[in-house]
Amino acid sequence: MPAIILDRDGVINRDSANFIKSVDEWEALPGSLEAIARLAVAGWQIAVCTNQSGIARGLLHPATLQDIHDHLRVQVQELGGRIDGIYACPHGPEHSCGCRKPAPGLLLAAARDLGFVLAGTPVIGDTARDLTAAANVGARPILVRTGKAEDKSAAGIDTNVEVYDDLRQAVSVLLGERTMENP
Repeated sequence: MPAIILDRDGVINRDSANFIKSVDEWEALPGSLEAIARLAVAGWQIAVCTNQSGIARGLLHPATLQDIHDHLRVQVQELGGRIDGIYACPHGPEHSCGCRKPAPGLLLAAARDLGFVLAGTPVIGDTARDLTAAANVGARPILVRTGKAEDKSAAGIDTNVEVYDDLRQAVSVLLGERTMENP
């Protein structure tokens, strides 16, 4: 069974410089939930790995983060899909933890818990730190132009990294519905 790891903010939902602090502030990007459901129907294991420093900053309570993730799961389930695991780093950038991307801890936990191999597994993110985490474990880094949508050359991202407009387009390519040359 193939597996995929998705970043959350900027890939699945709209990102915010002020952090997503409630279910009401959480807004799915167009087509993202449908893309996740399509992966699930096609038999993929789906993990979400997300840095959530709003907890360390006192802007977000862990229970509220759980509510947001429950809301995400329900929305995907309503479309006939599922998310197999959601992994969140609650630490701030100043902490020395092994889970905050670009460290690989979240990805390693997802692979261990869900029983898949990281080598070659697509990891879709919108920042260099997402792609670095993927590269650090031999996964397949994929950049989407939503969220922070960093320019890969300016951010020091390998020019060979696949780039798509959004999660919907990346999933279409992964499922063989579109080619990289004709997205």
